Amino acid sequence: MNGNQRDTKSPPGIKDIAKALGVSIGTVDRALHGRLGINPMTKAKVLKMVETLGYQPNFAARHLKLNRKLRISVHLPRQIASFFDAVREGIAEAAKPFESTVEIEFRTYPRLGEGDLDVFADTLRDATHGIILAPAHPADLKPWIRKAARARIPVVCVATDAPGTERLTAISADAFTSGAIVAELLSCLESRPSSVLIVTGDLSVVDHAEKVDGFQSFLRKINSPVQVAGVLEAHDDPRKANQMTRRFIAEHADVGAVYVGTANSVAVLEALESAGRLGRIPVITTDLFPALAPYIRDGKVFATVYQRPKAQGRMAFQALYQFLLQNTCPPLRHRIPPHIVLRSNLDVFLDMLPADVDEQVSDSAGFWQTTAGKVRYAGREKN
Repeated sequence: MNGNQRDTKSPPGIKDIAKALGVSIGTVDRALHGRLGINPMTKAKVLKMVETLGYQPNFAARHLKLNRKLRISVHLPRQIASFFDAVREGIAEAAKPFESTVEIEFRTYPRLGEGDLDVFADTLRDATHGIILAPAHPADLKPWIRKAARARIPVVCVATDAPGTERLTAISADAFTSGAIVAELLSCLESRPSSVLIVTGDLSVVDHAEKVDGFQSFLRKINSPVQVAGVLEAHDDPRKANQMTRRFIAEHADVGAVYVGTANSVAVLEALESAGRLGRIPVITTDLFPALAPYIRDGKVFATVYQRPKAQGRMAFQALYQFLLQNTCPPLRHRIPPHIVLRSNLDVFLDMLPADVDEQVSDSAGFWQTTAGKVRYAGREKN
């Protein structure tokens, strides 16, 4: 390779843009940062060349030179604490080795799809360099993610996805496979024709919809005698999940199994118990937390699909940090294989759970404490 050729394996830099246009590095810098002293036509040419070459600014290097920290904003719902607290812990754990160069700000809102847009708007008004979030309604978030992209603020989705947006990547459990696994298990348990009640959160959430799709697709694939009796959207509201399940079971005495596609399962189990069905029909839930363990141990829940939330949080931070620091683009989507937890391996998975991930403790004075819409980790406010 001669001296006039750039190594195509290296990410393009400001020098490459300047060389391609025959302008100075200072001109490119002024165009990229919106500074005065540059002709509008020249600025347009620079920005066009930025797109052509696929240039991504190294925010981390810039701020390290200025002795400033990178600021990453994490937007996650308060409910369901047993799941999202583990995601937060994974992010915090992955960020800890870089605490001298990275500042993590945890922002919280009630539940998926409630208050997340306001949190996003607040973040864009702050000096933030990257965002990790759990998208509920991709169509609503699309213009906000576009605003972030135009401001060169990469967005990483965790726990679910926002397809069709300009997000950097999505890290989540393989929801379609999760649903298919449950369909296969129930088909093995039920050789005779049977009907299954599915309780999910919100079908506009990609993760929830893909589980239902995976479940139904596998039933069709194997021509299973199992049929879907109904799909209830409880929006991760325990009271609503309990009431809807009670009503459905009362009206459909032929329900032979239940699949709970979110961590909001205890309220459903309580409804089944009050109806005298728990322990009499197969029940498969999602995720693992202390309150669920006794149901599995007693055989009232046949299995649960563990989505590895802590691993999701850890990988989401790593993808964003490597992009900001090294200009390394992650795959557009990374699906984590789910684990099946049964009585036989329950204790192994309980030993792996993050500490203090109890719904009641987390929501009050425990591991994660919320203050004015932000979250303090280990007693320290991140702002």
